[in-house]
Amino acid sequence: MVVGLGPAGADLVTTGTRAAIDAAPVRFVRTTRHPAAPVVESATSFDDVYEAEATFDDVYRRIAERLLAAASEHGEVLYAVPGSPRVLERSVDHLVAAAGEPGADVEVEVLPALSFLDLAWVRLGVDPLEAGARLVDGHRFVAQAAGERGPLLVAHVHNQRVLSDIKLAAEVDDDVRVTVLQRLGSPDEAITEVGWADLDRDVEADHLTALWIPELAEPIAQEVARFAELVTTLRESCPWDREQTHHSLTPYLLEEAYEVIEVIDGLPADAPGTDPAYAQLEDELGDLLYQVVFHARLASEVGAFTLADVARGVHEKLVRRHPHVFAGASAELDDVNRRWDEIKRAERAEAGVSGPMDNIPAALPSVLYAAKVLRRAAAAGHPWTPGGPASSDETDDLGDRLLALVAEALAGDVDPESALRHAATRVRDTVV
Repeated sequence: MVVGLGPAGADLVTTGTRAAIDAAPVRFVRTTRHPAAPVVESATSFDDVYEAEATFDDVYRRIAERLLAAASEHGEVLYAVPGSPRVLERSVDHLVAAAGEPGADVEVEVLPALSFLDLAWVRLGVDPLEAGARLVDGHRFVAQAAGERGPLLVAHVHNQRVLSDIKLAAEVDDDVRVTVLQRLGSPDEAITEVGWADLDRDVEADHLTALWIPELAEPIAQEVARFAELVTTLRESCPWDREQTHHSLTPYLLEEAYEVIEVIDGLPADAPGTDPAYAQLEDELGDLLYQVVFHARLASEVGAFTLADVARGVHEKLVRRHPHVFAGASAELDDVNRRWDEIKRAERAEAGVSGPMDNIPAALPSVLYAAKVLRRAAAAGHPWTPGGPASSDETDDLGDRLLALVAEALAGDVDPESALRHAATRVRDTVV
C-alpha cells in the first residue's frame, strides 16, 4: 500500500491515509524530512539510502528493491511518501515498474492524497488548465522544459545547484520575475518574487521549494542545456568523471585547444561550408566545449560560479569592451584599439592587477608568451629592442635573437606563433 502524506503538516493528511497507516503493521517512509512524517509511527525511513547512493535514480531503485523484499517477507507493507504518490514521485514510479517485472508477484495499491499542487494553484490564483500550465521536475528541468516558454511550475527545487541549473537553461529578459513557493501549508510558508538573475543568489532553497515561471521570452536553450545536464550526469555517475579536478583536467584542456588550432590551420581561407574540415572543426570544438562546461560544473559544486555566470560574465565584458558597437562611440579602427587597451587596463586595475606585466599566464608557449610580453612593454612605453637595457650581456645570446624575430613579426603585423607553426608544418609535410 502506497500513501501520500500531503504537502505540509498532519492536518493535511487525509482520513483514508490515516486509516491505511493504522491498519498496516509494517511501515516505511521515504524520508523523515517532511512535516507529516511523524504521523507514520514506528516506521523505517530510507534516509540512509540518500547518503549511500550517488544519484537520485539510484536512490529510488534501491528503495523499490527494499520495499519489494519487505513485501515478500511480511506479505503486506505500507510505504508513505511526501505529497501525493502520483505527483512527481519517482520512487513510486520505480516501485510500480519493479512490481510489474516477471516473477515479482507483488501488487501495488496507491491511495490518492493531497498534493502541493492543490495549495500552489490557490496561492498563485491560477487555474492550471485555463493557463495551460506545465508541471516540471527541477532535476529534469532541462529536458522537460526544452522548447517551452511557460507557464511552468517547477517542483523539487531543493538546493542551490538545482536553482543554478534552471537559471542556466534559459535566456531571459532582465525584467522576468519568478514566484518562489516555499513550505506551502506550513506555519513558516513563504511566497516571494525574485528576478531571474538573482534566482540562485537570493533564494535559500530547501526540500519544500517550488518555482512559478509565468512566461519566458525565449524557449529554453535546449541543446546547450541538455549538454550541461549530460556533463552533470557524467560527473555523478562515471567513476572517471567523479575523480577529476580542475588541475587533473588541465592537460586535456590544453590538448583539446591545440587540436582545434590544428584543424583551423588546415582549413583553407576560402573553404566552402561543405568542406570536410568544417565537420572536423565542429567535432573538435565540441571536445573543447566539454572541457569548459566540465570546469564550470566543478566550480558550481563548491559554490564558486556556474556556466550561466561564465556566459554572463563574458557577455558583459564584451559589451563593455565594444562601446563603438553598443554605446555609440567612434568606430574608427585607431580609436577602437586605443579604447580597447584603456578598458583592459581599467579592468586590470579594478581587479587589483596594477603592473603592465601582471596577469600574463606563465604557462603560455614560449613564442606566444614572448609576443604578449613585448606587446605589453610597448603599450607601457618601454618597447624592447635588440641590444637594449633588457637584452642579455652575451653578444650571441640565442634568446635575444629569437626575441628579435618575435619583435620583427609583431612589427610586420604577423602572429609569430602561427608563423612558426606553419613553417614547422611545412617541414613535417616534406618528410615521408
